[in-house]
Amino acid sequence: MLLCHERRLRAATDRAPAVIAMEACGSAHYWARQLASLGHEVRLISAHFVRPFVKRNKTDVADAHAIWEAAQRPEMRFVAVKSEAQQSVLTLHRVREQLVKVRTMQVNQIHGLLYEFGVAVSAGRHSLREAEQALTQLADTLPAMVIDTLREQLHRIGMLTKDIAEIERRLTVWQRQNEAATRLTAIPGVALLSATAAVATIGDACMFRSGREFAAFLGLVPRQSGTGGRVKLLGISAATSTCVLC
Repeated sequence: MLLCHERRLRAATDRAPAVIAMEACGSAHYWARQLASLGHEVRLISAHFVRPFVKRNKTDVADAHAIWEAAQRPEMRFVAVKSEAQQSVLTLHRVREQLVKVRTMQVNQIHGLLYEFGVAVSAGRHSLREAEQALTQLADTLPAMVIDTLREQLHRIGMLTKDIAEIERRLTVWQRQNEAATRLTAIPGVALLSATAAVATIGDACMFRSGREFAAFLGLVPRQSGTGGRVKLLGISAATSTCVLC
């Protein structure tokens, strides 16, 4: 039976403390924190590890049974529950990543459109001043609607750059207040984005028994494929965010 938000909490409150297994899907970390505050032990399982235990068509009952089966496996690896602070920092990273992608799309488009009119602008967003100069030169030959539209495009790119800079400023403020992130930035080659993403993604580093486990968590190990005693090493899996890997 599907329960609404309040009824779920009421049902969990009325029960004695127990082990609750959940698939690490949307809002799972929020619910894990809520249930943990009521005294329950919450175990989040990656959907990748739950899928092999689904024995028939995908239904709510089949999924629940698969999660129950997976949670009892002694070798099962569980997902660490993220705090609200961790999710807040990761939210900034997700929004920033999207803004960067949109800005790249806008820059590439304006380069391509100018090239259709015989104007070749240097690659990259740092050459947008060339695009502005090109539009000034083309103002007498191209229709005004084209010039105005492309100038609006340049304005949007500038606004995206300001939005990205504002998010990075907020991350900088948080990084200076977080001891772990500050220590990470002292390592050569580790800057703002890598440090804040690492702290927010990893949380408690004590959950790793060794540096090798940490490397495997990040995906800095080759994937393996083998049968009959023959093992083939494949490429690096890069299982986590590129910000952490940078």
